[in-house]
Amino acid sequence: MNALFEALLMQAGFNTALVCIGAALLGAAAGGVGTFILLRRRSLASDAAGHATLPGLTAAFIIMAWLTGDGRWMPALMVGAAISAGLGLAAVHALAARTRLPEEAAIGAVLSVFFGAGVVLMTVVQVIGTGGQAGIATYLLGSAAGMLRHEAALIAAMAFATAVAAFLLRRPLTMLCFDEDFAAMNGVAVRWIDLALSALLLAVVVTGLKVVGLVLSVALSIIPPVAARFWTNRVHHMVIVAAAIGATGGYVGAAVSSAAHNLPTGAVIVLTLFTLFIVSLLFAPARGLLAGVWRHQVFRRRVHRRQGLLALARGEAIYDGFTLRVLRSAGWIRRDGVPTQTGRRAAREAARDEALWALHRQRQPGDGAFRYYHRVMPIRAVLPPDVVRDLERQFDLADVAAAREPRRGA
Repeated sequence: MNALFEALLMQAGFNTALVCIGAALLGAAAGGVGTFILLRRRSLASDAAGHATLPGLTAAFIIMAWLTGDGRWMPALMVGAAISAGLGLAAVHALAARTRLPEEAAIGAVLSVFFGAGVVLMTVVQVIGTGGQAGIATYLLGSAAGMLRHEAALIAAMAFATAVAAFLLRRPLTMLCFDEDFAAMNGVAVRWIDLALSALLLAVVVTGLKVVGLVLSVALSIIPPVAARFWTNRVHHMVIVAAAIGATGGYVGAAVSSAAHNLPTGAVIVLTLFTLFIVSLLFAPARGLLAGVWRHQVFRRRVHRRQGLLALARGEAIYDGFTLRVLRSAGWIRRDGVPTQTGRRAAREAARDEALWALHRQRQPGDGAFRYYHRVMPIRAVLPPDVVRDLERQFDLADVAAAREPRRGA
């Protein structure tokens, strides 16, 4: 436990602190890029890119092992993984654009073929018996404990550059995700921005190979934006929240993995992100489950209160137990069901509000406010004050005319 707190507080050594910072930057970049991937409906593309890195990674390892005797030089491994993942994404786009295969089928085909080829090459790596082949396995699930200082610095630099690029392209990426035609009409080079989004995804996947591994790289770019979606309905806010969730998950997961050397970094980071996802699912005020339950209960009480007051105004009997409890808790009826003085006053106001809604419907039959808020919200809380005053003026004039009508008949 002390080792964990030291890692979280950056007191476990310079290398551990650098690894945690690099993982946090990687999580922030993945969260920001993953937001646009999610809105573009290409979540599975990150999974295909992650699995497609394996043949390039192993091929680069074999080539370096033959040439230098050690195949674990990280920059070359990243280049090989990037080439392989780029070919995989290009294959997905080509199959989806030039054949009748849906995009998910193309992703499944490319993912399985590339990953199968990578597994075969990993077998070759184990057979050649040179170049420190044991280190190649850390790229499957990630490992922070054995990360060298220059590797951590490289990951941090690449993650920072990816985050900056995503920030600079945020506006055209937002237009691209929602409406390609609108983006093209506003001068956005749709094809190039789409390629830039694929390149950013590729950069996130390749950068995260050492931290989360190729198998779990999809979680780093998907879980943060999915969790952020519960907190906001605005794209730019979602990018910020997703980056914050990704950075928190990457930092905490890397710290835990560094403190417990037997735990794979990628798995710990994914579990940390999943915990943040569960917290968002339950407690987010915008779209969380508890907030949704609360809004439903508020809506239910509002409807029963409104209907109960209208029933009191019409002198009707109330049999629903929940409606009786709502009216009783508000002090509008006694225990025997007889309305109180404040209850009669509230009932008259509800009846008048109902008549104003009916008058508004006659004047504006196509207004959506009546359909969504009638019998739920008071008219003063929905329509502008000047419109409400005009409705009240017409209603009062109609009452006066109705009161004079019997006198004329007499």
